[in-house]
Amino acid sequence: MGKIMVRCPQTGRAIETGMEMDAARFQRMPVFFSRAYCPHCRIYHEWFAAHAWVAASRHGESIEVA
Repeated sequence: MGKIMVRCPQTGRAIETGMEMDAARFQRMPVFFSRAYCPHCRIYHEWFAAHAWVAASRHGESIEVA
C-alpha cells in the first residue's frame, strides 16, 4: 500500500492526495479527476490520475504511474 502523490503545479514539489492504494490496483483504475490540498501553496489543486504516482510506504520506493 502506498500514498497517491501528485506534483504541485506552482512549486513542483510532491504532495499527498490523501488516498492510499497499491500500485497494481492504481494502474488498473479508470482515469479519474480529483482535488488535493497543497500545504505548499495552501490551496486545492485539481489533478488527473494520469499525472499521479504511488509512493510505496516501504523502503521509500515510489512507482511512477504516468
